[in-house]
Amino acid sequence: MVSREVDGLPGGRRRRPYYRLSPRDNRTRGEGRAAASFTRHAQGKAGECHIVARTTKQDQVRELQRTLYRAAKADPKRRFHALHDKVYRSDVLERAWELVRANHGAAGIDRQTIADVEEYGIAKFLDELAADLRNGSYRMLPARRVFIPKPGRPDEQRPLSIPAVCDRVVQAATKIVIEPIFEADMLECSFGFRPKRSAHDALQVLLDESWRGARWIAESDVADCFEAIPHSGLMTAIEERITDRRVLKLLRAMLRAGVMQDGAIRRSISGTPQGGVISPCLCNVYLTRLDRQWETRGQGKLLRYADDLLAICHTRQDAENALEALTVILAEMGLELKQAKTRIVQLREGGEGVDFLGFHHRYVRGNTPRSRHLAFLVRWPSRQAMGHARQRIREITDRSRLKVPVEVIVRDLNRFLHGWAGYFRYGNSAQFFNKIMLHAYRRLAGFIAKRHKQRKRYGFWVLAHTPDRFGLISLNGTIIAPRPNRPWRQGS
Repeated sequence: MVSREVDGLPGGRRRRPYYRLSPRDNRTRGEGRAAASFTRHAQGKAGECHIVARTTKQDQVRELQRTLYRAAKADPKRRFHALHDKVYRSDVLERAWELVRANHGAAGIDRQTIADVEEYGIAKFLDELAADLRNGSYRMLPARRVFIPKPGRPDEQRPLSIPAVCDRVVQAATKIVIEPIFEADMLECSFGFRPKRSAHDALQVLLDESWRGARWIAESDVADCFEAIPHSGLMTAIEERITDRRVLKLLRAMLRAGVMQDGAIRRSISGTPQGGVISPCLCNVYLTRLDRQWETRGQGKLLRYADDLLAICHTRQDAENALEALTVILAEMGLELKQAKTRIVQLREGGEGVDFLGFHHRYVRGNTPRSRHLAFLVRWPSRQAMGHARQRIREITDRSRLKVPVEVIVRDLNRFLHGWAGYFRYGNSAQFFNKIMLHAYRRLAGFIAKRHKQRKRYGFWVLAHTPDRFGLISLNGTIIAPRPNRPWRQGS
């Protein structure tokens, strides 16, 4: 644990030294006010949220972020030259560690896990990490490349890069420092991986624009966005705001670290490997160029959630012009649209809909006496989202878990259903919630029957005669239907 030895790297085995360092406080002018957190919580597995405790040092991190944001917002042409000492501040590294630990990530190529760090000593680990950063001896390791099936498309594989725990902490610390600066430059059309912005904010814009008559949609996304972003263009975008040479060197090291796949290290001149802590932030920094160009060259209203794109227009000609503008602008940036997902859709009664951010959106007419004179946009979980939910329920109630107590199975079901419904409840999803609950009920009944080597009707009998169905939650009454020109959390 004291040293990192890695096989397969050029030059054989390499040992990374660690040094002890007493914490030092590097403060920026103007850190006098309390600040809102740029990272309110860290998302854990199965929908759990691990709230970061509010301590004095973490308040100082918020103050630092607020100070950097205000300075960048006040002067759009300002370039920051003294940031490196903020990255290895003890409070910043502590916050970075909390975020990495809360995410429960796997080990990188050095096989060092979160539990290994905790056993070694978190304070000692962070002090030595700060020393390496301070004296410039820190070296990034290649990320471990794995492939995971895409949600709803098990025949397609998504490359995922898993950095070492140390590298994830450094990436998180760097992100804490640079994110507020670039956040000040980002535009209203961008919603993905940004503080205090969510997918539901983007969905509300789509609903509002359709209510105002914009019902032609140019739909697409950026092909292999995380793997295709050119390093040269990305660093040019970063250097528009940051001139600290040591921070720029650290960012270049992150980009050039490469990935290890099948025992071989591969390095490229493009890409921010998907799976890195800082990758979504760097992706947004680069795609902000698209947002800026759209203001003068685009047609209609652009919605961008990371690399997912929608252009909302009033006419078909506007939608065609929007697609042409997207193609040209992205080509100038070294990117391209994914042709398989590029199309133009008209949102009209009886017409086809569009899938965006997990929801299927369709234009329908009201089916009640009070709403039959109205046609409006509704949304519900897409076919892929429903397929993913059913697959996850099948995994939880699989026969391979027959020795697991029913109470544990129900707890796992509740955890998944609570997280899944927490996102899709903001829609017209009542019928689809009923389908998912019926599927969960049937699978649980079948699990109980198999556990007792009985027919399935036995499982239904047990559930029917158990007052609380072993604690299985119900999704009835949880729907909040969205309404145009109204905050999405309020709904109807």
